[in-house]
Amino acid sequence: MAILSAQSMPLSGLQPTYAPAAGGGDQAPVGEKLVLHVRNGDATSKTVTIATPGTVGDLAVADAAQTIPASGSAFIPLKAAFRDPATGRASITYSAVTSVTVAVLQLP
Repeated sequence: MAILSAQSMPLSGLQPTYAPAAGGGDQAPVGEKLVLHVRNGDATSKTVTIATPGTVGDLAVADAAQTIPASGSAFIPLKAAFRDPATGRASITYSAVTSVTVAVLQLP
């Protein structure tokens, strides 16, 4: 499991650095204006799941899942609802990691 760091995006723009998605999952900071950019360079779709550790009453809140199409990408907000109380970060898993790269972006 890799711990991803946020890359600040200045008003002039950013050419982000991407890391390979980790087979055991990744952890990322959460907060306002933080997004996870996932790029799928593979010929098959991949699903990215972010654990939602909260509950409403006695019911668990469903995890957030986003399907990334083949050769596609997605931006996923990293809101405070994804904060794991043990680590303070979001826990991210992938259905497969072949040709998947990720970056956490801090928007201005």
